[in-house]
Amino acid sequence: MCFRCNLPLIISLIIVIISLIPHILRKCNLNNSGKMGTPVSSLNSIDGGEDVFSSKQSDVSSADHLVVMVHGILGSTANWKFAAEQFVRMLPDKVFVHRSEKNMAMLTLDGVDIMGKRLAEEVFELIKQNPDLRKISFVAHSLGGLAARYAIGKLYGPCKTESEGNLSADAGEESKGTIGGLVPVNFITVATPHLGSRGNKQVPFLFGVTALEKVAAGVSHWIFKRTGRHLFLTDDEDGKPPLLKRMVDDHEDCYFMSGLRSFKRRVAYSNAGYDHIVGWRTASIRRAVELPKWEDSVNEKYPHIVHEELCKACDDERGYHIPVGVDSLENLEEELVTGLSRVSWEKVDVSFHSSSILRFAAHSVIQVKDENMHSEGADVIQHIIDHFHV
Repeated sequence: MCFRCNLPLIISLIIVIISLIPHILRKCNLNNSGKMGTPVSSLNSIDGGEDVFSSKQSDVSSADHLVVMVHGILGSTANWKFAAEQFVRMLPDKVFVHRSEKNMAMLTLDGVDIMGKRLAEEVFELIKQNPDLRKISFVAHSLGGLAARYAIGKLYGPCKTESEGNLSADAGEESKGTIGGLVPVNFITVATPHLGSRGNKQVPFLFGVTALEKVAAGVSHWIFKRTGRHLFLTDDEDGKPPLLKRMVDDHEDCYFMSGLRSFKRRVAYSNAGYDHIVGWRTASIRRAVELPKWEDSVNEKYPHIVHEELCKACDDERGYHIPVGVDSLENLEEELVTGLSRVSWEKVDVSFHSSSILRFAAHSVIQVKDENMHSEGADVIQHIIDHFHV
């Protein structure tokens, strides 16, 4: 009699256990692949950051590609631990990974510009201490992507022909400068609010309610201080345009767009849903009408990658024209999209759909911020590495 009473509960438990098997197997495979790969070493370096590299001396000697990993708001070096180790295991003789922590924790509230300057100083010192480095790439999560964009504006150096004023008119995106004296290769952002956090559904947890979004823009600086003003485009220091608007062009001594253009490739990974911190539009640098339709992935290797496209550079004359009668906020967002679209972007859309246990933590899962909690995002990290240009 008791067995019959408990039968529904027993069946429910069996269903839950069966549903967890794929996740357990994935976790086991993840751990096994890590243990079977190249041994990884790490060393504390500049200002508490951490260098990650192969334990084999022969690999270290040949690794000449610096990969700078930048965490997001209130983050730390631990946020990129899994990804950094996977990079080294899969590209042991190619990459030397640095997990930045110059802007740890509360320092991320000091403003995008201050964060960017600190990051630029950190990278410059790191390059000086490792004279054998030849190439450089950035992999940045969330707010870290904006700090990285600012930093490369400070680290950019024109190529010889540019500095002499002899740049050919048809060179276009192929005219490359250097970043900290190194050859720029990959600039990769993961769930970064390139268009800021102000506007309809740019911060999804506000549910697209206009009144809430206006209140958030007005009080963001109370919580996120100067960074909040930059994210919500409410900074008007010294009568200048918002910082994110200045960052879609070269401005004074910061070569924001020249630095971005100098990279061989630029990639924006974005969550198509369930990211309650950074909206799909701002992370993928798209207008609402440009958001693609997608279906659940059928790729077993990358089950959460649902759409990929290469967006070629589009100059101002061929760009989208702002409709008559739009408000100033829409106008500003359009300027940001248009400005950033002057360089080509690879756009990769990710979805931790209904089968994902932690889909509501998509902002962290896409980065595998914690290997034990967010391992479902491992295929996104794999995708980044498999497509990485060395």
